[in-house]
Amino acid sequence: MYDDLGRHIEYVRISVTDLCNLRCRYCMPEEGIAKLRHEDILTFEEILRLTGCFARLGARKIRLTGGEPLVRQGILELIRAIKQVPGIEVAVLTTNGVLLPQMAGKLRQAGLDYINVSLDTLDEETFFRLTRRPSLPAVLSGLAALKEAGFRHTRINCVPLRGINEQDIPRLAELARREEVNVRFIELMPVGCAYETGLERIPMAEVRKILEESFGPLQEAKARESLWGPAEYVRPAGFAGKIGFIDAMEHKFCSSCNRLRLTAEGFLKLCLHSSAGLDLRGLIRQGATDEELTRAIAEAVRRKPAEHRFSAQEQRERDSRYMYQVGG
Repeated sequence: MYDDLGRHIEYVRISVTDLCNLRCRYCMPEEGIAKLRHEDILTFEEILRLTGCFARLGARKIRLTGGEPLVRQGILELIRAIKQVPGIEVAVLTTNGVLLPQMAGKLRQAGLDYINVSLDTLDEETFFRLTRRPSLPAVLSGLAALKEAGFRHTRINCVPLRGINEQDIPRLAELARREEVNVRFIELMPVGCAYETGLERIPMAEVRKILEESFGPLQEAKARESLWGPAEYVRPAGFAGKIGFIDAMEHKFCSSCNRLRLTAEGFLKLCLHSSAGLDLRGLIRQGATDEELTRAIAEAVRRKPAEHRFSAQEQRERDSRYMYQVGG
């Protein structure tokens, strides 16, 4: 599918739940969360119907997100079913890693292609400060379980935050020296809690400088095709894996954006920043046929915003959802 700017949309991120077993400061409030009612969340049957529509329009990659997707009962069956949808070539998942020790092998057997693990620190005290939970040992065990299960090209996603985890930047990157994993540094975006609490991002230029001081020159590493996302990769000498940078604030990649987001309650988001989109749950439950759904999606995609406006003074178009409600 293409939008009016000629961008080829072939990647859909699907949130399967708004629930999470952590409370990361830039993603989710500590308390007072209004949980979605069970009947307001898309059923697996509805998710599969929409996945089929996306695939017929040219989507090739599905990423399951949350909240924390592994807390949704039946997630393994959903993964197996998505892998059977004609046209879907890649099925992946983003997790905080807490449940991976017991689920990594099952996820591999279900057919998942690879996994992203969100991990901002290797220090237990800092982990608790960021997530409000003492779960770092479980996440580290989960990374080991992924390797044992046979997953390759695991991605570790870190959000560098001023005054919080600077010291972890080289420590996390070090994980890619010994193992064939990709450690990616992602610029904090002013969405939800991050927008409200005033957490300060560390610019990617500064992150690169920290890494160069630790590991020497960062040799450019060729990125894979568009389905593997917007990260720019480098590989220091002697590294088995790669280091990636995603800096949506400093260097917009909106002109090549190839993704959509589907929230847990069935709202199709056309841009992370914008509130523009389409209520697909409403259409499904009003009796829309697959053909009508597919046509509605195609029409909505044509109106995909040209770019995000995170840095704009005018914020009227900003989506008021928190990150856990958006799906990452």
